[in-house]
Parts: sequence; C-alpha cells; structure tokens
Amino acid sequence: MSAIAYSIGNLEMPESTPIHDESNAIDVALMKRVAADDEKAFRELVERHQNAVIGTVAKMLGDPTEAEDIAQRVFLRVWKHAKRWRPEAKFTTYLFTITRNLVYNESRRRSRRKEVSSDGRSEESGVESAADARSEPDAEALKSEMHEEIDQAIQSLPEAQRTAVILYSYESMPYEEIAKVLNTSVSSVKSLLFRARGTLREKLSQHMGY
Repeated sequence: MSAIAYSIGNLEMPESTPIHDESNAIDVALMKRVAADDEKAFRELVERHQNAVIGTVAKMLGDPTEAEDIAQRVFLRVWKHAKRWRPEAKFTTYLFTITRNLVYNESRRRSRRKEVSSDGRSEESGVESAADARSEPDAEALKSEMHEEIDQAIQSLPEAQRTAVILYSYESMPYEEIAKVLNTSVSSVKSLLFRARGTLREKLSQHMGY
C-alpha cells in the first residue's frame, strides 16, 4: 500500500508543510510570461502542475476518465485570465481554486443526472467488484480493494470535507492555503478535517477492519 493510502486508511493526517517560496517564485515568473502570451512558459506551467490537478480532480469526482478533460479546462482558464492574475497568494492556491470550482460545477451536473441512471449501474458495479474480489484473493487484489474502499469513503464525504482531505493528504497543502481555496478560515479547515477524520475512521473500520 502507498504511504498516502496507508495514512488515509489509518486516519493519520500528515503535518502541514511549509510554503515552498522557491517553487512559487518559479510559478509567478512563468505566469508573468504567460500573461505576455508566451506559449512556451504556459506549456512549462502545465507540465509542472498537470499531474497534481489531474490526480486531485480524479479523487474529487471519483472518476479518472473525466479528470484529464477537466484539468484541460482548468489550464485553459489559467491561460485565458493570465493577464488579470495578480500574485496576491500562491499560484497553486489560484490553480486549485479554479480546480475546485470546476469540479463542484461538474458534481452538481452529475447529481442532477444521477437519479435517472445510477441505481442500475451501482448494482452492476457491486456485483462485478464482489466477483473480482472473490476470483483474485491475492495481495494485489486485496490492495486494489483497499484503495477502492478508501476512495469510496473519501467520495462519501461532503464536498468541502472531501476537498480539504484531498488537498491536505494528497497534495500536502498547508491549512492556510486550503482555507484560501475553500474561501474559509484556518479554524474551519481544521474543523472540516476533524469531522472528515471521524467519518473516515467509522467507514473504514466497518469495511476494512481497522
């Protein structure tokens, strides 16, 4: 199991990491060039952050197939609004705020469609997953099942809690930056993580025997 999956499964949130000023300085310099329509700088900016954005979107939506498309839209917005961007906060705060907004919009669209078609799909998925688990009771299958349980538990959290957990545990984002992304206070972020920890502990103890 990966270190991240282990920490989530055991519900031990990592310590908040310090802001990396050097990395942010690079982002700021690139954004200034992007604002001047420098396509090479934009490609470099995308290369620096696309994996983090795609991974975050995939975990927030629980759907890796849509992650690249939404990530592309995130960076399209960065390019489109580069001239208006000001380095008042870290670039990653700005980037993940856009990511969060697009994911929330997509989540709402999905929730409106879910009533029509989700029941049949979830039943089929449950049967297939159970069958797969029975047919492959090896270490890799158990590891895959554990990751799936963790992802499902995170997906069951309310949007704000889910976003806070993903940014904190997977992106090692400090409380202060998460607060800016969620447009809330640091104390509220800590409260979101505390409540999420309790929910995840309960769900994972039921399903995985923690």
